[in-house]
Amino acid sequence: MAEHRNPHTATFEELLAEGASAPTDGWDFSWFEGRATEARPSWGYAVSVSERLGRASAVLDVQTGGGEVLDFALATAPAPKPPLLTVATEGWPPNVAKATALLRPRGVAVVAVAEDAPLPFADGAFDLVVSRHPVRPHWDEIARVLQPGGTYFAQHVGPSSAFELVEYFLGPQPDGVRGARRPERERADAEAAGLDVVDLRAERLRMEFHDIGAVVHFLRKVVWMVPGFTVEAYEPRLRELHELIRAAGPFVAHSARHLFEARKPGCGMTSASAHAGGADSDTRPVTRADPPSPSPPPAPA
Repeated sequence: MAEHRNPHTATFEELLAEGASAPTDGWDFSWFEGRATEARPSWGYAVSVSERLGRASAVLDVQTGGGEVLDFALATAPAPKPPLLTVATEGWPPNVAKATALLRPRGVAVVAVAEDAPLPFADGAFDLVVSRHPVRPHWDEIARVLQPGGTYFAQHVGPSSAFELVEYFLGPQPDGVRGARRPERERADAEAAGLDVVDLRAERLRMEFHDIGAVVHFLRKVVWMVPGFTVEAYEPRLRELHELIRAAGPFVAHSARHLFEARKPGCGMTSASAHAGGADSDTRPVTRADPPSPSPPPAPA
């Protein structure tokens, strides 16, 4: 766990420097412990993935990040043996290296694939495709690589996620930006690709940022929230937010998440397709891909 300055006594400059120097590779968000929180979705995504892995034979994790969620799911899968084939894709080179180092010992091949590129796999190669917070789901490709009867099981980022923070820095966003990632539109796109949507649930979840260093690290790590963010460019607004947090308490935002399960019509339900759920505690370090922690790890949401 990283050593932090006391956010209650550290100066603005010290907190800024700390947030600006923290590593941003991978999707381990344990750095935020004690400095930012986000409520967990009720469905327990990572636990549900681990249960499905126990019934799958060929699995693809799309946009795995640093591999932390898949690593957790494989470590906690109930089956005595892992799936016969498990593959992950990732497009950001630092994450490719991190995921490879983490997942290779579990027999997982990590394939470098650009976010917008076709999946480099044969038609019908997998009976289970999972993804946590993909930049954008490519429904035609997902449908293509699924076997008939196979399942796509994912947690997506929903519309206007953390927009209180986004709009603090960028100002009011147009409706087209705020309304992107609507689950109803994703349902229509999945169905247009030939998939049957069997479960779709959405939640908005409270986030709290307790100091300006956490805000800086979050915006450096989740780069699409405020494109082109640098401490230098936004120093005046960061200073104002620092003073606001000191005077009024944590900055509150709300993330949007939806659980998405779809099946490819065909020869019947695969063993990985049975509906499963999981339980999580109410809060966690703020994250887009939840942190693995010392054994026994809490389930990434």
